[in-house]
Amino acid sequence: MTKPMRIALVSDFFCPNAGGVETHIYFLAQCLLKSGHKVIVITHGYGPRKGIRYLRHGLKVYYIPFPVIYNGCTLTSIIGDLSTYRWIYARERIEIVHGHSTFSSMAHVALFHGWQLGLRTVFTDHSLFGFADASSILMNLLAMQYSLAQLNKAICVSYTSKENTVLRSRLDPHKVSTIPNAIQTQLFLPDPDQFYNNPTTIVYLGRLVYRKGADLLCDVIPRICARYPHVHFVIGGDGEKRIEIEQMLERADLQLRVRMLGMLPHDEVRSVLVQGQIFVNTSLTEAFCSSIVEAASCGLHVVSTRVGGVPEVLPPQYITLADPTPRALFFALCESIDRRERGELPDPVEKHKEIEKMYVWSDVAARTEIVYESAMKEPRMKWSEGLRRYVDAGPGFGLVWMLATAMNMLLITILQWWQPMERIPAGESDWARRKVVPQRNWKEKEEEKGGRNQGRKREERLDPEDDRRRTT
Repeated sequence: MTKPMRIALVSDFFCPNAGGVETHIYFLAQCLLKSGHKVIVITHGYGPRKGIRYLRHGLKVYYIPFPVIYNGCTLTSIIGDLSTYRWIYARERIEIVHGHSTFSSMAHVALFHGWQLGLRTVFTDHSLFGFADASSILMNLLAMQYSLAQLNKAICVSYTSKENTVLRSRLDPHKVSTIPNAIQTQLFLPDPDQFYNNPTTIVYLGRLVYRKGADLLCDVIPRICARYPHVHFVIGGDGEKRIEIEQMLERADLQLRVRMLGMLPHDEVRSVLVQGQIFVNTSLTEAFCSSIVEAASCGLHVVSTRVGGVPEVLPPQYITLADPTPRALFFALCESIDRRERGELPDPVEKHKEIEKMYVWSDVAARTEIVYESAMKEPRMKWSEGLRRYVDAGPGFGLVWMLATAMNMLLITILQWWQPMERIPAGESDWARRKVVPQRNWKEKEEEKGGRNQGRKREERLDPEDDRRRTT
């Protein structure tokens, strides 16, 4: 076993929200805790869920009440947030700050404060970006090229994602490791009875937005239904393109053959997947795509667009790839439907056994530990070296980042003089002191409720008698 480390996983995206990044952080944290490391999660508040909460195996989560402005991301003031991150890092005696997702402003701010406080920094990129459109250029300049300039190590979920990240952020390729995602395969067991006996059903689960190829789905569904009158579709997810799909179903009179389920909680995904035999992924850009692994674990044959890191995920016998065009996707689905009707699709149970060996969270955690150990061996970055890296990244925005960093360093110096980090009380024993209230099952709750009702009725019967006794 390696030496226990104290790690902070930071992102805007975490439970109770559902998604690939949220799942990755949760299961990585659980595996690291089982390995003996101290792990906390820092995220923003979700509705009434604010403050410190504990999840399974004592996973400590800081739900900070930062304002959320767009798409689940928070509005951060960078320098104004210093005292919050500094207090958490000091209280938990953090050694490594691990940010997740390019879209997460909290991850970038946590890394910004982390290296200036002498901590090691690691970043995991879960997405792919282009180089030509305005949003990608802005993201590459502000969030990647400068925010990751002082990074110790980086992790990408596919080799395609690694190439993309290195080009966008100008990182040294030797600092970037490739560690794929994983799934809990025991939560995605196949159902052979439904696989063989249900009518041919194509399942789509994902956000109904442009980036996920909802327009492709809207073009392909009526053509497949016209060619195969017995084929059904199940669509789970929500987004800005949902109304367009519903309008298409109304025009083509396909409401009885296409079921729209809306947003699904993660614990219901498996029950929807096992209803079908084919899973379709229409993403226009994707670094890994965990949903196709979940579908393959449930025994479904996957039809996907050939984009990003998708070709790296599954063996060719389990997936049919197509160019991201309506025509190519249509013919790929036709081929898979014909194979299904001829009984040529792989057996779902055998497929699950193979997927179970390929993607395991314990392996992901073990490989991530190696990255942490490598980061810990690097010397602490001096402030002067960090400022120089901003200039090397580019003289334009580099000067702006240098000014913000200099102001942050001044504030760190003042806070260290006023309250040294070493004197901030540690919060190690919070979990041991926490009073655990046993959860009652539904039978105990019903019995207690029935007892209260009986007592209330008994009092109602006795009250008039007591009044008569007092009057006489």
